[in-house]
Amino acid sequence: MGAMAALGALPAGAGALPPLPTLGVPGVPELKPLTRYEAMRLGPGWSHSCHAMLYAPNPGMLFGRIPLRYAVLMQMRFDGLLGFPGGFVDRRYWSLEDGLNRVLGLGLGCVRLTEADYLCSHLTEGPHRVVAHFYARQLTLEELHTIEISAVHSRDHGLEVMGMVRVPLYTQKDRMGGLPNFLGNSFVGTAKFQLLFALKILNMVPEEKLAEAVAATQKPKKPAIDHAAAAK
Repeated sequence: MGAMAALGALPAGAGALPPLPTLGVPGVPELKPLTRYEAMRLGPGWSHSCHAMLYAPNPGMLFGRIPLRYAVLMQMRFDGLLGFPGGFVDRRYWSLEDGLNRVLGLGLGCVRLTEADYLCSHLTEGPHRVVAHFYARQLTLEELHTIEISAVHSRDHGLEVMGMVRVPLYTQKDRMGGLPNFLGNSFVGTAKFQLLFALKILNMVPEEKLAEAVAATQKPKKPAIDHAAAAK
C-alpha cells in the first residue's frame, strides 16, 4: 500500500489540503511531497530525517562584477559527500524540532530552529522508508559568519563534519563556473534536491537558471579554468 493510501481520510472539517509545489527542473527526479500533517500520521515503519538550510542575503561581488546574491551554508561530511546540517530524529523521544536542534548543536553549536522555520517534507521510498523534513532560516550575513566560526569549535568538527562550505549561486560566462560546477559534486541522500527546491521556493535563484545549471552538469566537462587568475 502506498504511503498516501496508508494515511486514510482527513479528519472531518479539515478540508482539502492545498496543492504542494514540485521542483519541476528537468534532469532532477521528483520526490513525493507531503504536508507536515501527513508526515506525522505515517506509521512506525518510517524514519524521519530533519535538515536545515541557513542562508543570508549577500551584497558582495565576486571579482568586483558578479553578484553573490546569498550566502547558503552546507557541510562537507565525513564520507566526502555534501549535505545540510541535521540528521535522523527518533520520534519516540523527540519532536522534529527538538531532535533537529539536538543534532545542530553537535555540528554548529549556536543555532536553534522552530516550527516557523519548517519548509517542506518529501518521501524517499526505496530500500529505506524515510521522510525528509527540511527547514530554512534567513539570517544576517554577520549571524551566518558567527555560525561558521562556531562550527569549527563544535563537537563534530573534524569527525562527522569536515567543514562548512558556501554554495555559489551565480553562473559565470563559461556556463560552468559557480552553481553548475557545484551541482556536479556528490551529495548525500536528498540534499541536492532540497537545495534546488529551496532555491526555487524561496525565489533565491530563478527556475530557468536552476534548470540551466543542472543541464550544464549533464554535458561533457571542459578543462577547469582558474577564474581568480584570469580576473587579474
